[in-house]
Amino acid sequence: MSRTSDWALTAVLFASALIMGGSAIAAEDIEQKAQLCATCHGADGVPINKTTPVIWGQDEGYIYLQLRDFQKGTRKNALMQPIVAQLERQDMYDLAAYFTKKKWPNLGQPSAPSDVVAKAESAAKSIGCRGCHLDHFQGDGTTARLAGQWQEYLLSQMLAFRDGSRGNNPGMSDLMKATPEDDFEPLSKYLAGLQIDQYLGHGR
Repeated sequence: MSRTSDWALTAVLFASALIMGGSAIAAEDIEQKAQLCATCHGADGVPINKTTPVIWGQDEGYIYLQLRDFQKGTRKNALMQPIVAQLERQDMYDLAAYFTKKKWPNLGQPSAPSDVVAKAESAAKSIGCRGCHLDHFQGDGTTARLAGQWQEYLLSQMLAFRDGSRGNNPGMSDLMKATPEDDFEPLSKYLAGLQIDQYLGHGR
């Protein structure tokens, strides 16, 4: 069985346990709940699959909104939806607060070469990325940090917003539909290679 199949099966088993024993798991402390998240998102903050996002150090409001949207069904994911189905609102707040305090991991992705940076910067300016994601793409509040995220995940989400398979942010969908698709690859590589924590000064 492949590594991807292993983690997917494990996540499904955990989700099944959560559904079957929801009230008991709801009573467990935040550390135990977070262990469920680590199944896919990594015990050390490094997800075991490159299409699974980093959540350590991600912005608190953004994490909460994604959990809420998975639960409501406005954002769809076959693994996430059964997991969040049994969470109370306070659980989602607590998990968001827990993970945002963690240190963003260095995934070891290389900085983009100069030609890719130039194309990505042009695309980011055209889209207006920094208007929401801020100067260093660190995000804030309910806006996601993009800097240092898996390149494969970033690319998959740009495409998902574009084709409508991710529908929980209509504004992003409109922007991605208006952006040439050949800008997505350089933009995702540029964002993935940004190492910003040394000068943000807050561990994220």
